[in-house]
Amino acid sequence: MANKKVYLGMVADIMHPGLINIINEGAKYGDVIIGLYTDKAVAERKRLPFLTYEQRKTVIENLKNVSEIVPQDEWSYIPNLKKLKPDYIIHGDDWQNGIDMEVREEVFKLMEAQGGQVIEIPYTKGINSSALFDEVKTIGTTPEVRMKRLRRLIAAKPIVRIMEAHDGLCGLIIENLEVEENGKHNAFDGMWSSSLTDSTSKGKPDIEAVDLTTRLQDLNNILECTTKPIIFDGDTGGKIEHFVFTVRTLERHGISAVIIEDKIGLKKNSLFGTEAVQTQDSIEHFCEKIKAGKDAQVTKDFMIIARIESLIAGKPVADALERAFAYVDAGADGVMIHSKHKSGEDIKAFCIEFRKAHPKIPIVVVPTTYDHIRESELAEWGANVVIYANHMLRAAYPAMKKAAETILRNGRAEEVRPLCMPIKEILELIPGTK
Repeated sequence: MANKKVYLGMVADIMHPGLINIINEGAKYGDVIIGLYTDKAVAERKRLPFLTYEQRKTVIENLKNVSEIVPQDEWSYIPNLKKLKPDYIIHGDDWQNGIDMEVREEVFKLMEAQGGQVIEIPYTKGINSSALFDEVKTIGTTPEVRMKRLRRLIAAKPIVRIMEAHDGLCGLIIENLEVEENGKHNAFDGMWSSSLTDSTSKGKPDIEAVDLTTRLQDLNNILECTTKPIIFDGDTGGKIEHFVFTVRTLERHGISAVIIEDKIGLKKNSLFGTEAVQTQDSIEHFCEKIKAGKDAQVTKDFMIIARIESLIAGKPVADALERAFAYVDAGADGVMIHSKHKSGEDIKAFCIEFRKAHPKIPIVVVPTTYDHIRESELAEWGANVVIYANHMLRAAYPAMKKAAETILRNGRAEEVRPLCMPIKEILELIPGTK
């Protein structure tokens, strides 16, 4: 007679005695089948696991009392329970409260209908997964692990959320800020190293006046205190011969992607639109730049994303699509479509048409002007990555200016207390401060 089947859903990113205990308890009832959450399933509700699915699978399949491993591709247990029809499902009793209460109710109803049983194991005391996660974060990351993370995020999430960072303090906010909304874990997935905010924070115009070496000094400050992936604003990429070295430098530092725009001549910020003459590169020359960059990179993980300025230059969507298709054929790992129009309709038209030809190539959007469009709608159009390209700097300047004006008007600093965080919180914000 075959042994009874016991189903156990598990992320298994950080193994600890509590997880081993629940596996061993499950083995008392029959053969333990681990439903190993995929990156996609975890990203629905929580942060992306440190380890890839294959790495986590390798760990689990070498544990005692594990009979089989199957992928669990959704946060919900229902699809796998319907398919496998286990005699038991085993789970820690921590799901009796919190965001998984509804999941628990669904499981109880289905198991009763299928003639199975739910076994709840008391949560192991003294084990705090969140605390373990925080400890792991303090270790930091490696360039290789950080670089690979962007591709994993794009594959796992409906839309990847990127926020501009121009210094280490911005990086810490992006690294640590989390919001629970409608039972989901919302956080920024990575950072955008913007040439605009890098230049502006130094009091310089956004005309590529700040060179790569200087920008890398600031980038290192962010790299040292964060673990999330970084996308680098490469402006035009410069001369083809120079772009080759830029790619190798960024890749060596663990940057996940560089975005280069198909413009030539003295840079003028795209959001000036038709008010400033925007001259696009030829398709042929820009394709040569993409190919040279792809040939220069060492790993398969680094991404070169082509930014298309057709809509900024007043050209039709058809021109943007022609360029996008050519750039992908030249080896671009993704495309970024930019526009100054507030409706977002031109972006929508581009995304829908591009998706018909390329279902899998990532699309990056920057909703600075069409900021009324929600991320869920952008995802429906076919966008994969949304970049909030300059909001940290734009928010900081008014706050600093107001504080300075208040001191000038009052001849003292007492009135700015409500505008400022306490010094104690500043000190506690920075890791390693005593």
